[in-house]
Amino acid sequence: MRLISKVLIPLAVTAVLVAGCGGGDDEAAAPAAVSTGLVSVDTVEGSDVLVDREGKTLYTTPAEEADIRCVDACESFWEPTVGTANDAEQAATELDADLGVVERPTGEKQLTFNGLPLYTFTEEDAGQLEGDGFVDDFQGTHFEWEAARTDAGSGSSAPTDSPGGGFDY
Repeated sequence: MRLISKVLIPLAVTAVLVAGCGGGDDEAAAPAAVSTGLVSVDTVEGSDVLVDREGKTLYTTPAEEADIRCVDACESFWEPTVGTANDAEQAATELDADLGVVERPTGEKQLTFNGLPLYTFTEEDAGQLEGDGFVDDFQGTHFEWEAARTDAGSGSSAPTDSPGGGFDY
C-alpha cells in the first residue's frame, strides 16, 4: 500500500499539473469545427479546405462519381469519413456547402461533398495537405485525390511538387 501511494499519488499530481500547463498558442491553431455528432466538418480559418474534427484535410476523387471504388487496401490509406444524414445536414447549413451521405458496400454511411465520398489521408497529420493532387491505383482503379474545397474555383494551395506517383496496389 505504501509503495502504491508513493508512486501513484505523485504521478496523479504531475498529470494534473501538466494538463493545466497546456493551451497557449496551440489551441488557437486548431480549426474550430462544426460539431455534427459522429464527425465534424468545417474549414480551417482563412481557407476553403474542408477538415474533420481533428483538423485532418478531407479529400474526394473523381474516380467515385458513379460508385464507391475505394475499398479494401485503398481504405488503409484513404479512410472513409463516416457520418449520418443529420451530420451532413447540420454541417451543410453551417458551411453553406453541398454535404450528404452515401452508403458504402459495407452498409456504413459515408459523408459526401458535391456528391463525392469524403476521405482522410492516413499518411498525414492534422493541418497537412499532402494528399492534394496525390495519384494512386487500387484494384484496377486510378485515383486522383483532391482536397475538398468549399470554393472549387480557388485553386490548389498544395505544393507544386506533390508526391505524385503514389501507391499502386
